[in-house]
Amino acid sequence: MRTWIKFCGTTSLEDAQASVEAGADALGFIFAPSKRRITPEKAGEIIKQLPQNVAKVGVFVNETAENIQATIRQTGLTLVQLHGDESPEFVMAQRERIGVIKTILVNGNLEDRFASFCGHRECADHILLDSGSGSGLTFDWQSVRRRVDWNDVKVIVAGGLTPDNVGQAIEALMPWGVDVVSGVEAGHGKKDPAKLKAFVAAVRKSDERLA
Repeated sequence: MRTWIKFCGTTSLEDAQASVEAGADALGFIFAPSKRRITPEKAGEIIKQLPQNVAKVGVFVNETAENIQATIRQTGLTLVQLHGDESPEFVMAQRERIGVIKTILVNGNLEDRFASFCGHRECADHILLDSGSGSGLTFDWQSVRRRVDWNDVKVIVAGGLTPDNVGQAIEALMPWGVDVVSGVEAGHGKKDPAKLKAFVAAVRKSDERLA
C-alpha cells in the first residue's frame, strides 16, 4: 500500500515546487477564510506550472456551487475538498462534475455523519477525517477507528500531523491518504522544505513496515 500525501495551504509557487520535489501526490489551495487563503488568480498561476500527475485540490467551506465551478474553470483544479456543512445532496451534485473529498469532523455524532456520506449512495470519492478546521490538533485515532468502519472507503486523515507522528497515525488507522498543513510549515502559509521531505520519508517508512 502506498499512502497518498496531500500538502495543503499552498500559497506560493516556491512552496508548491518544494512540495512536489519532496514527493507530494496532491497540493491543496484554500479558497475559504484562512491565514492561508489564496485567490483564484494566484492559484491558477501556480497550478499551470505544476506536473499533471500532481492533484490540485481546491478547499471550500459552505461555498455556492456556482462559485466552486467558476473557481475550477479559472484555476484548473482537479479535485475539490468540501470542508463545511455541505449536504450529501450538494456533494453528489458536485461529484457529477469533478472528484470530491468531503471533510467530516470527528467530534459529535461521527457515526451518523460518516454513514450519510458513505452509505449506499457513495456520494463522495474520499472522506477526510479532521479534528477541526485549521486546529492543528490530532484526534484520538484508536477511538475513531473503533467507531467507524471504512474498509471500502478511501479515508484521508488530517489534524495535527507532523513528520514525528504521521507514522503512528498511519499504523493506527491504515488510511488511504494523509493531509497536512501546519506540521510542515516554517510559519503560517510558508512551507519548510526540510519538514516536507521528512514528512514524506516518515510516510514511506510506515508504508514499508505495513507492506
